[in-house]
Amino acid sequence: MTTHTSSAGTPTVSTRTAARVAGIGYVSIFFLAIFANFFVREGLVVPDDAAATMANIVDSEGLFRAGTVAFLAVFVIDIVVAWALYIVFRPVNRDLSLLSAWSRLAYTLFLGVAVVFFYMVLEIVSGADYFQSFSAGQLDAQVMLYLDAFNFTWLVGLAGFGLHLILVGALIRRANVAPRALPLLLIAAGIAYILDTLANTVLANYQDYADLFLAMVALPSVIGEMWLGLWLLTKAGRDRDLEGGAQGATSARTAVASGG
Repeated sequence: MTTHTSSAGTPTVSTRTAARVAGIGYVSIFFLAIFANFFVREGLVVPDDAAATMANIVDSEGLFRAGTVAFLAVFVIDIVVAWALYIVFRPVNRDLSLLSAWSRLAYTLFLGVAVVFFYMVLEIVSGADYFQSFSAGQLDAQVMLYLDAFNFTWLVGLAGFGLHLILVGALIRRANVAPRALPLLLIAAGIAYILDTLANTVLANYQDYADLFLAMVALPSVIGEMWLGLWLLTKAGRDRDLEGGAQGATSARTAVASGG
């Protein structure tokens, strides 16, 4: 691992190394989340049918456990990615980079809490003795309630993740080290995540517009976040590029302001 030495003489991780770590983490999260969310969760959960959902999880308990492990892996990797991205964008603007990292960590905390509800589902599916006093219908309803609790907890966290993407997009745009479309996609995805959380909160008939909001979130986020991961792996994190890009953009803004 490449390190630099700080002014205090303490070895620090280079921005290039941090960028590779973040890129590997981002790409890993991309595929883990697709598996856990779309293949496992949405594949097993039948909306408004608790009995069918319970039956699916019982019949595919191993798959549900694999999805839980995938979400748990995303939780751990997200902590590392937040740290790595802070190091990558620290040369551009330390304060914004720190706020971006905290926003991602806040989201990650909510995701970790959400995964607890999957463990509660597994506790019911395992048939613990103290559940014998509940009827089958009651257990089915409890499983559905825990799955909904997972969704709502994650949904709140995604508002923080939206703020994180907006800040990362702003940092990339400020550094001027990537194609302009990348930060714009990230900012659009961040706004979409926040709007989706708000819509879930204020619209009683949200399900009537669910497909529209899904498309609004998925299009910029899938393209933008995958692009971000590949950019981090291949091109991001060169100290001079980041510092030079940020200084150049600042100089340009200063010149425009002076001319005005």
